[in-house]
Amino acid sequence: MQIHASCAARRGAGVLLLGPPGSGKSELVLRLLDHGFLLVADDRVEVADGHAWAPPALAGLLEVRGLGIIRLTHLDRARLALAVQLGGAVPRLPAPARHAATGLPLLAVDAARPAAAQVVGLALDCVLGIAQPLSGAFGADDAPGAFAAEEQR
Repeated sequence: MQIHASCAARRGAGVLLLGPPGSGKSELVLRLLDHGFLLVADDRVEVADGHAWAPPALAGLLEVRGLGIIRLTHLDRARLALAVQLGGAVPRLPAPARHAATGLPLLAVDAARPAAAQVVGLALDCVLGIAQPLSGAFGADDAPGAFAAEEQR
């Protein structure tokens, strides 16, 4: 299925950035690049069998508001590990949630927050089992390392 979203990946694990137009998806991808992520797709993402990739006409392209469309180094495909919903209220201590269409662990993030890229990176580390969450978005159903365990199967 093709969805209106962006996707970046680190350590082979993709983060699907979801939100309405103007919510900061492309801007957050740009900031994630400074945190060891690579672009997978911007604006439109193909999603199937737990993987994400850009439609061929958009592969490697990132819209940078105020600058234009830029061609960047990108990954052809990434295994999805996390979905991030941009826009709307962000709870202080969120309950575990899943994205309805993909089943991915879901986290709400305010893309305008200065630490948004760090929050996404830390959330991905929680899903990968690199960071140990004590409470909040990654409870018992989203045990740390679940993504890594699935990769080993």
